[in-house]
Amino acid sequence: MLTDSQKILVQQAAIDLEGIGEQRFCLLCRQPELLDSASDAELVALLQIANALYRGGEPIISDADYDFVYLAELKKRQPDHPLLQDVEPEPAFAGKTVDLPTVMLSTDKAYSREEVERWAGRIEKAAQELDKNFVELIFKVTPKLDGYAAYDDGQMLYTRGDGRKGTDITRVFERGLQVADHGQRGLGAGEIVVSRSYFDANLAEFFDNARNFQASVIKEKELDEHAERAIADHAAVFYPFAILPCWTGLWVELIADFETIIKDIWHKLDYDVDGVILEIVDDQLKQAMGATRHHHRWQLAYKENLETAEVTVIGVTPQTSRSGRITPVAELEPVRLSGALLSRATAHHYKMVLDKGIGPGALIRLARSGEVIPKIEAVLRPAEPAVPTACPSCGHELIWDNDYLICPNNLECPAQISNSMEHFFRVLKNNDGFGAATIKKLYEYGIRRVDAIYALTAEQFESMGFGPKQSQNLVDQLVRSRHEAIEDWRFLASFGVFRMGLGNCERLLAHYTLAEIFNLSEADIVAIEGFAEKTAAVITEGFAKIKPLFDILMGLGFNLTATQNQATDNAHPLAGKTLVFTGTLHSGSRDELSKQAKAKGAKVGGSVSAKTDYLVAGDNVGANKTNAAREKGVNVISEQEFLKLLNGDGI
Repeated sequence: MLTDSQKILVQQAAIDLEGIGEQRFCLLCRQPELLDSASDAELVALLQIANALYRGGEPIISDADYDFVYLAELKKRQPDHPLLQDVEPEPAFAGKTVDLPTVMLSTDKAYSREEVERWAGRIEKAAQELDKNFVELIFKVTPKLDGYAAYDDGQMLYTRGDGRKGTDITRVFERGLQVADHGQRGLGAGEIVVSRSYFDANLAEFFDNARNFQASVIKEKELDEHAERAIADHAAVFYPFAILPCWTGLWVELIADFETIIKDIWHKLDYDVDGVILEIVDDQLKQAMGATRHHHRWQLAYKENLETAEVTVIGVTPQTSRSGRITPVAELEPVRLSGALLSRATAHHYKMVLDKGIGPGALIRLARSGEVIPKIEAVLRPAEPAVPTACPSCGHELIWDNDYLICPNNLECPAQISNSMEHFFRVLKNNDGFGAATIKKLYEYGIRRVDAIYALTAEQFESMGFGPKQSQNLVDQLVRSRHEAIEDWRFLASFGVFRMGLGNCERLLAHYTLAEIFNLSEADIVAIEGFAEKTAAVITEGFAKIKPLFDILMGLGFNLTATQNQATDNAHPLAGKTLVFTGTLHSGSRDELSKQAKAKGAKVGGSVSAKTDYLVAGDNVGANKTNAAREKGVNVISEQEFLKLLNGDGI
C-alpha cells in the first residue's frame, strides 16, 4: 500500500485515487502482467499517480517501467490520448507560481535506432523545404540527466511545473546550491542532480533513492544535515544543459558510430542519466520545425536499458490465471538490477519455456525493459525445462492452445473460481470487504459461486471465522451492492467474459439490452464499430458460459441503470456534452454524479482533451490543471454550476 508521504503527494497533485483504488493501483504496479485486465480509466489513473510519485521523489515504479510498460500500453490502446500530448506536470512545491521565462517542454522519446533514423528523416525533409543541405547539418548529443528540471534566469530559479508555469524555488541557491562545474547563474534550463558516487557513499542509508533526496533539497523548509553537507560538498548541484558535455558532428558520422557515441555520452557524468538527447543545432531549422504541446520536433531523447544481469534459474513455477492460462514464473537467484532486488521473472508462455530451455540451472540474461518486468532477454545456457501436465490449482490435465497451456476445468478450478469471484466484486465497485483475503477464506469453506456469497447470513460468515461486526458488515455490503444503482455495462463486465472489459460492455449495451445480448450472433457483434470477427466469436462463447450464473444473479434484484434506449432530453443543457470531474466533490461521489450526467445525455471522460466541453472542478484542484484545460478551450465550472446544469438551468 502507499506510504503516508506518497498519499500526500497524490493529494497535492489533486489526483483522486477513487478512480482506481489504492489496492488495485499497488497490485498493477507490482504485477504489470495484469495490465490486460485494467480498464482504460484505470490505466490513465495509474499513470497520473505514478508520475506524481516519481516526480515528487517517492517513485513506486521506475522511469523505465513507466515508459516501456505502462505508457507503452496507453500508446497501444489510445495513441492520441491527451496524457501523451501534454507535458507531464512536476509536483507543486512551496513557493509562488509564476510564468516561466520560456516554455519548458518534455522530450519525445525513441527506444530503437530505427526510430532515431525516422526522426532524422523528418529533419531532412524540413531541411529540404528550407533549401538546406542535410549532409552538412550539425547534430548534437548530450546526456539526459535524471534529476529535477528547473530554469535559472539569473535572478530566479523555477521548477518546470506544467511547462508554462512553474514554482519559484530560488531558495535552493540561497541554501548554498552551486551551478555545476563552477558555472555562472542565468544559463537557462537544467536539472538539480546529486553525484551518483556521493549518494551511494553518503546518502543511500538515509534516502531511498536520488530523486527522494533531490526532492528534499527543494521541499524542506529546513534542510537536514545530510542535505546540507551534500550541498556544501558540491555533490548536489544545478546542472545547466548549456554546459553539459556533448558530441557534435554530421549525421553520417553519428549513425556510422551510433552505439559507441551513445555509450560514451551516456557515461560521461557521475550523475543519474536515463538516456541521451539528440538535437539539431541550426536555429532556422529549429524555428521552422517548431513544437507540439508536448515536445520540440527538432529534439529527441534516446533511451534504452543498458543494464542487464546474468542470473541462474532456480526453478519455474506455474500459476493459474482467471482465464485458465498457466503462466510460467521463473524463480531466480536474487539479483539487484536497476535499483531493485529481483528474484522472479515472468515468461510469456510455456512454448517460450520449451523453445528457449528455461529450466532449473539455466543461465539467463535479465533486463528491466521491454513489455514484461523484468524481461528475460536471452537464455545463455539452456536447461531441461519442467513443463506441467496438471493444473497447479486443481490438478486437472492441461491442454495446449497455440503457445499456451490451459486448464479447461474452469467450473471447478480453485484459482479460476477465486480469481473470478474477486473480479466480480472488484469490477462491481459498489461494495467493500470482498478482496482476495475474504474470497480465499470463503473458498476454503466451500463457497464456489458469487450467488452463494449473496445467500450467506451474518451467522454463516461468523461460523467461517469472521468476527461478529465484520460478518454483519459483509452482509450489509452485499445488500448495498444489490440496491445501489449501477450501470448495466459495469454489471456485465464483472462476469469477466474475455474481451468484454468496461469499454466494450458499454459499447455493446448502447446497441442492445442485457436481455438481448445472449441471443446475438457473431455477425450482430461485428456490425458494431470496434468489434472484430475473432473477438465476436470469443464473446458469444463467453456469454454462453456465464448465462446460468447471470440469470441467477439477475433474479436477486440488482438495481441496474440501462444504457440502451435511455430517454434523453435533447434540449437539456448537458445533452451531447462531454464532462470530466476533478477534485473533491461534495454533492455525491464521482460515480454518482457521472450517472446523473449520463442520464441527461452527457458523456463522462476520464481526462481532459480538446473534445471536453466542461471540466467540473471540485475542491483541491491545482491551477495548473484548470489553466491547461482552459488553454484547450475547455469551460471550467464549479460543482455548483454543474448542479445548475444538471437541473436544466443555465450558468
